[in-house]
Amino acid sequence: MRTQRQVVDYSLRRRALLRELVAGRVGTYDLCDASPYLKNAARFHGEPTDQRCPICRSENLTHVHYIYGDELKQSAGQARTVAELSALAMTLREFQVFVVEVCLGCDWNHLVEQYLLGRDGLTDGEPEHETVGGVAAAVGAGTRRRREAQR
Repeated sequence: MRTQRQVVDYSLRRRALLRELVAGRVGTYDLCDASPYLKNAARFHGEPTDQRCPICRSENLTHVHYIYGDELKQSAGQARTVAELSALAMTLREFQVFVVEVCLGCDWNHLVEQYLLGRDGLTDGEPEHETVGGVAAAVGAGTRRRREAQR
């Protein structure tokens, strides 16, 4: 997404939990505890992935995007599709997105990442980040930091 910023990735925590499971220090019942609300959100608002579940290995995981923010009011805490997130990012100043992976077969669930979206990530008159050879080059990042420091 174009305005996605302050990304926090929880893949290291996920790997640590799976290592604990393999070592026998944690049981599958401790890890596979998705609530009925989360499973319904995955069915109706989730984005299917090509990743297999690390526990049952029989079903693909589904990503559910939950949104939180002051401007959302009653909509805070709801699951939204990626298409809805794009529309909200252009209309709201800032809101937090939490991505949870869910297996509908064995009830595995884990927080994958969180990030900020919204118009506050866009700046007037500055070029966007350009990708060169798979590496993002921050064009104008120094001027943006100076402008934010002046505010």
